[in-house]
Order: sequence, then C-alpha cells, then structure tokens
Amino acid sequence: MKKIFLLLTIAILVSCKKDVKSATEKEQLKKESFSDELAKVFEKHGGIATWRKAKTLSFNKGKEAHTSDLQSRKIVINSPTYSLGFDGKKIWLDQEDSTAFKGNKDFYYNLYFYFYAMPFVLADDGVIYEKVASIYFEGMKYPGYKISFKANVGTSSDDNYKVYYNSETYQMEWLAYTVTFTDKEPNNDYHIIKYNKWEDVDGFLLPKEITWYKMDEKGTPTIPQGPPTVFTLPLVSEGELGASFFDKPAK
Repeated sequence: MKKIFLLLTIAILVSCKKDVKSATEKEQLKKESFSDELAKVFEKHGGIATWRKAKTLSFNKGKEAHTSDLQSRKIVINSPTYSLGFDGKKIWLDQEDSTAFKGNKDFYYNLYFYFYAMPFVLADDGVIYEKVASIYFEGMKYPGYKISFKANVGTSSDDNYKVYYNSETYQMEWLAYTVTFTDKEPNNDYHIIKYNKWEDVDGFLLPKEITWYKMDEKGTPTIPQGPPTVFTLPLVSEGELGASFFDKPAK
C-alpha cells in the first residue's frame, strides 16, 4: 500500500521536465572534477545536472520496495514482513518477528540504492577519480575509472569503486567495488557486477538487471556467480516526499 501511495503522491508532485539545459546548468558541468570521459558516461545516462534536480528515487527488488530522498539520502525499504530505513539521524528496523529480516540493517539499508543509482552516485561530493587499466570480456575492451572518497565522507569512506564503460557509446557496463564495512580498513578484495540491462526511466538510463561475476587472478570477469538481480517499478521524480515517510512506523 505504501508503494501505491508513493506513486500517487509523486504523480501529483512531479513537475514537467525541461528539454533544454540552461546556461547555468552548462556552466555547472564545467566546474565538475571528473574527466571528459566520465562526463560522457553521466550524460549517456541522463546527465548530472538533471539528476541533481531529482528529489525521489524508487524501485522494487523482489518483494522489497526501496524509496530514497536523493537530496538527504533518507531511505525506506518496505516488504511484506519488515521495513527498515534511515530517517536522517538513525537507521531503524521494524519487523513482524526477530527472524523476518536476515542481515545487518546498517549495511543493507542503502546497499541496493548505491547499485541502482549508478553511475550518478559516483559524482557525489568528496569523490576522487583516477584512470585505471581497461578490462576485457568476450573480446570487448572496457575502459575504466577508479572512484575513491576523501576521508570521513559517507559511512564507508575507504570503499573503492571502479566503473567500466563501453568506449563507443559511453554506457556503463561493469562495476567493481570493495567492502570495508566489517573490517573498517582499506582492501583490494574487489567484487564485480555486470550491468546486463538498462531501461529509460523518465529520461534516465537506470539498471533493470545486474549480475555478480566471478573473476580470475588478474581481475578479469569470467562467469556469473548466480542468477541476475532484477529491478522493477522504477520511478524518478522532482517531487519531494514528506519527512514522515521515512520515519519508523509507530506502534
């Protein structure tokens, strides 16, 4: 029901998109710290200036409905047996019983937001860009950039990402990443995701299907680790939800 309410609310709040970028937006793009290649990747997926106007992002992963405030990064995940989220101050969990949610709420609450909001989250404040060696898969070459964070940026500033893109279309194709949530220390233990399918969501190219891959000793992707993760019911809007939408449900 909350997902239906969200869709109805956004339908009322959304304002018309402008097809032509203003001079101010173009000037803003010139001030970005990323390279011309990454700028083309962001532009291929809908444009940074347009993305930064958006207020609400929503998508479903299986039975979970993920909704985020793109400005404050508040998040709520609703499922038939549990809800969890971040209200701007604390991460909360509400479930029918102690076994409904299996996992670490602090790690999970924004995990798929980051995977889904690629490549745009790689243009956040405090990001450092570095060109890296290309990867090869099935005869195709994919140039890449490493993305790291300045100290104390976000909850896991020691995490690193590598985004790889199609050199002809500039569409993002792969994401490699490290996880420092548990050990709280930098590492080079990369995992890699193939962005199999994309879809147009109100002018943005957002993922429809992603698959984790195994890698060889050189870091080259080899075969899928398992079935793909599929996203449904996508929504991006300039409409803003009320703060209470992200609060833990009252008992």
